[in-house]
Amino acid sequence: MTFENVATNLRESFRVVAASRAQGETRELPGVSIASAGVTFQMFNAAFLSAPVNNPDELSQRLLLAQTHFRMRGLDWAYWVCEDWLPSRARRRSRRTFEIVGMRHSVDLPGMVAERLAPPAHKLPTLDVRRVEPGPVRDAFCAIGALCFHVPPAWFNQVFDSDAVWQNFAGYVGYQDDEPVATTAVIAGGGALGVYNVATVPSRQRRGFGESIMRSALADARRRTGIERFVLQSTPAGYKLYERMGFRTVTQVAVYAS
Repeated sequence: MTFENVATNLRESFRVVAASRAQGETRELPGVSIASAGVTFQMFNAAFLSAPVNNPDELSQRLLLAQTHFRMRGLDWAYWVCEDWLPSRARRRSRRTFEIVGMRHSVDLPGMVAERLAPPAHKLPTLDVRRVEPGPVRDAFCAIGALCFHVPPAWFNQVFDSDAVWQNFAGYVGYQDDEPVATTAVIAGGGALGVYNVATVPSRQRRGFGESIMRSALADARRRTGIERFVLQSTPAGYKLYERMGFRTVTQVAVYAS
């Protein structure tokens, strides 16, 4: 697998959310994919590179295409840049290119792939893993996500309040003693299963809940889709865990926010 599996799956995950909402929009511009949920949480009003960039001027053009799209709609937004689309010269100058038009660098996320999962290094806790659907399980998924990703609950709920999103966005909540403690989500795309929204409530971290629910979710997704390969974008906190599970870094995703 290559960075293109990561980039394609990432775009697909946002398309699923955007397509589920009445005010959502997906659009293909020259070299740029738009997947906008039309929500307050700007990270879900997203643009992506969809083809290689040849030089710094071309990167500027693609940035301005996306910026014009979102300005016309009055939306705050984010550009998710898989840096392997960029030649070395454009990559070195990319942060400055975005800063010139008022986009701030938010985070760098290692893009990781795994052809198979390594066995657990130690015994994992048992969780009651429930598939998300509208109702209390969805509410728990949103509450944990808002808490762990430091987002106002209303913003997170707005992204996932559409019943339609759960037809394709496979979310999972892990319960211990009937208390929700961890989440993850899985999206098929780019020939792989993409892992998203891995989170554990702070008081229950470092006990193996994140790995336990992630393995359960991927096993369920494999049964449903037959896909055996996996991709994700890692946070700094999760990087060592994903390495132990068999993931390796193939690219870096830089996120810029308006």
